[in-house]
Amino acid sequence: MKLVRKGHRQSHRGVIGVESAIVMIAFVIVAAALAFVVLNMGFSTTQRAKTAIVSSLEESSSALEIAGKITASGDVSPTGKLNVTAVPVKLASGGSSVNLGNTTMAVKYFSNTVEYDNIMSGVLSSGTYSNLTTAMTAAVSAGYINVNPITSNTAVSETTAVVYFAVNRNDNSILDQGEHAIIAVVHAGSERPQALDNIKIEVIVPTGSPLTVERLVPNITHPIVDLG
Repeated sequence: MKLVRKGHRQSHRGVIGVESAIVMIAFVIVAAALAFVVLNMGFSTTQRAKTAIVSSLEESSSALEIAGKITASGDVSPTGKLNVTAVPVKLASGGSSVNLGNTTMAVKYFSNTVEYDNIMSGVLSSGTYSNLTTAMTAAVSAGYINVNPITSNTAVSETTAVVYFAVNRNDNSILDQGEHAIIAVVHAGSERPQALDNIKIEVIVPTGSPLTVERLVPNITHPIVDLG
C-alpha cells in the first residue's frame, strides 16, 4: 500500500510541474507580445515627432535667400528717383525647388507712400539675362510692363514685379539648386522711391517663411544704385 501511495504522489507532482511550465510559457509569450506592442508604439511616436519637427523647421525657415547685392536703376535728374529695384535670390541651403510663377508666388511691396499686397506680374522663364536692361526689354515683349523705364526714360504705368533668371538650367519658372533669379520691382511714375525713402519687399512662396527685404534709399547720384 505504501508503494502505491508513493507512486500516486509522484504522478500528481509531475502533472503539476507540466502545468506550471505551460503557465510560465504563456506568461513569457504574453510579456513578449506586450513588449513588442510597446516598442512599436514608441517607434511610431518617435517617427511622428520627427516628421513634425522636420515639417516645422521647413515652415519656419525661408526657402529663398538673397544671392548678392541688391541694386537699382536710378534716374539721376531732375529729382533723383529709382526706376527698378533688383533683388537677386537663390534657394536656401538644403531647400527644395520653388515655383516662382505668378500663380504660386506673391510679392508684397511697401514704401513711404504706397502698399501693395501682390504686384507679381510674370516670369521670364526662357533663357538667361546678363543685365537689367535686356531683361526689361524682354518684359515689355512679354507684356508684363508697358515700357522699358531704363532705355526710354519713361516710367511704367503701374508698379509691378517681374522675375528673370541670371542662371537657368532648364528654362522653366521653377528655381532649382544652382540657379539664380532676380526679382525686379518696376516702380510706377508717381510711386518711384527717392532719397531717404524706405522700401520693403516681401516674397511669399508656397513653402517656408517669406523672404523680407528692407532698404533705405541713398542719395541717387548714379544710374546704378547700390542698395547693399
